[in-house]
Amino acid sequence: MANKLNDLDPKTWLKFQKSWFIHNPPPRKKGVIRHPAKFPETLAQEFIEFFTKRGECVLDPMAGTGSSLVAALRSGRNSYGIELNPSYAQISRDVLLEEKTTLGLDQETNKLVAEVIEGDARLAGEYSIPNVDYVFTSPPYWDMLHAKGAENQKKRRESEQLDVIYSDDPNDVGNCHDYDQFLAQLVTIYAGLRPLLREKAYLTIIVKNVKKGGKIYPLAWDLARELGRIYTLKDEKIWLQDNQPLAPFGLGSAWVSNTFHHYCLQFRKD
Repeated sequence: MANKLNDLDPKTWLKFQKSWFIHNPPPRKKGVIRHPAKFPETLAQEFIEFFTKRGECVLDPMAGTGSSLVAALRSGRNSYGIELNPSYAQISRDVLLEEKTTLGLDQETNKLVAEVIEGDARLAGEYSIPNVDYVFTSPPYWDMLHAKGAENQKKRRESEQLDVIYSDDPNDVGNCHDYDQFLAQLVTIYAGLRPLLREKAYLTIIVKNVKKGGKIYPLAWDLARELGRIYTLKDEKIWLQDNQPLAPFGLGSAWVSNTFHHYCLQFRKD
């Protein structure tokens, strides 16, 4: 039977269908460590290779420092990324140029598009992006980078070279402090991508439920519910990290978990 979705053999296909997986990201390179929440290229590549064939087109509307585009290059896919922060957009371009050099600049790689658009994801339909075969992205986890108590954030504040938040831009959804407004903005952004996607194209969103002020905001579940009215919610995978140190949150007084998992939500344009 012909494989219409990807170029994988049956064994690799079956392995990816497992509903949970462990992935501990490798150390970040010096050039991209400035970004406060960089996504691992190694993980993105696994998803891209499952949901597309070589030569197809991948879009990340919140590209950051270009992880999804690097993964697409390594996979032999064309890619477009939209990034609001001019500094991150330039870092992405530099990283992609370096990646092409690393890959050897062979004839096939040279033909691949890996374009970073400095702009607002809300305006995706206004940019010169061709039909998209797959969207792979991860949004800000609400405004949690503004939280001052996180140990990682304290360390970043002590360094003048590391960003604590994505940007000061009011159009940056990571700066929206009202949860309902933040959720609505995300839904608007992802709904706006629909005209760019070919029929039956998939959209993967990596997201996490958020703890704030002593309660959980079910961001992953809310996003699944709201976007499920626009796309078909097909499935979820749980990304687990098992190399994180445990912290004694609430020790001796209250239940506060150490959260080391993310939801990988799979939608399809039907």
